Amino acid sequence: MRETPQSADLLAWYDVHAREMPWRVSPADRASGVRPDPYRIWLSEVMLQQTTVAAVKDYFHRFTARWPTLPDLASAQDADVMGEWAGLGYYARARNLLKCARMVVADHGGAFPQDHAALLKLPGIGPYTAAAISSIAFDAPETVVDGNVERVMARLHNIHTPLPAAKAELTEAARALTPATRAGDYAQAVMDLGATICTPRGPACGICPWREPCVARTRGTAADLPRKTPKAAKPIRQGIAYVARRADGALLLERRPDKGLLGGMLGWPGSDWAEAPPAPAAPVEAQWRALPEEARHTFTHFHLRLSIHVADVPQDATPERGDFLPRAAFRPSELPTVMRKVFDLTRETLDTAHTP
Repeated sequence: MRETPQSADLLAWYDVHAREMPWRVSPADRASGVRPDPYRIWLSEVMLQQTTVAAVKDYFHRFTARWPTLPDLASAQDADVMGEWAGLGYYARARNLLKCARMVVADHGGAFPQDHAALLKLPGIGPYTAAAISSIAFDAPETVVDGNVERVMARLHNIHTPLPAAKAELTEAARALTPATRAGDYAQAVMDLGATICTPRGPACGICPWREPCVARTRGTAADLPRKTPKAAKPIRQGIAYVARRADGALLLERRPDKGLLGGMLGWPGSDWAEAPPAPAAPVEAQWRALPEEARHTFTHFHLRLSIHVADVPQDATPERGDFLPRAAFRPSELPTVMRKVFDLTRETLDTAHTP
């Protein structure tokens, strides 16, 4: 790989227009010898999977304030990390975050390996994340390809093969432009270009540093690219969430199994989620009453509709599942989004005094 006229033009644009990120070292600081922290790069990349920069910034600040180094995170309690992650979704990422941090401490002395192949052996690090750490943290000439990069390459080369079939072709196009030097800045530059100029709708071609070599701009096809294979309609699954309040105000919650959707997260006991109407699965004997509203949430592969059943139970109630959490210790912010939606719909009921 070598620096092409296109990569040189993009780097010159990035030196002026690079976005400010809490995990990023600016081009000027990099030029003066400041090196990115691999821990912060890794943490940001894991957080950014399937999530926007705007949504991630506050989480990143909280994580790095509470666990400023990788060994700090490796020694954290699982429940604390899952609680801080709540709301970011895709909770397997949080579980792998801890596994990875602990493996780096145990097997690599607390420092991320610079070898790309070694990075791929760590939990939760796939080809994209390994390439991002290698290039951004260590300036290795690895090719980083996310949705922004795919869109830029499809337009630059006028590639009409629909995604996901086009991934290999787009990756090869990106690889051909990755320079041997400043690979980290270049990777971030392409992503910034896609996020700020070569946007999905209304690309600002007039101010794009790659305006001249862009084939799609010349042929008037930029707005149509990248093409995507239509997705199948998501099925709708149904379930029941049970919200029980004990006489002292404590709430019945259970931690989901580590494996599976929302693994390791705290939530309301409930039924299975299926396309068929759910069978009752009350966690404790009570006079349950159904709320008129239902909690709705969309996951990657399906839409979920949860009917909500609430009950007040006596102080000596013995649940078959879950444990009562004192109301003073209950923090809605530590619930995953769908469970927080259930809480929001029950808030008025829970705040109403009632004697069972």
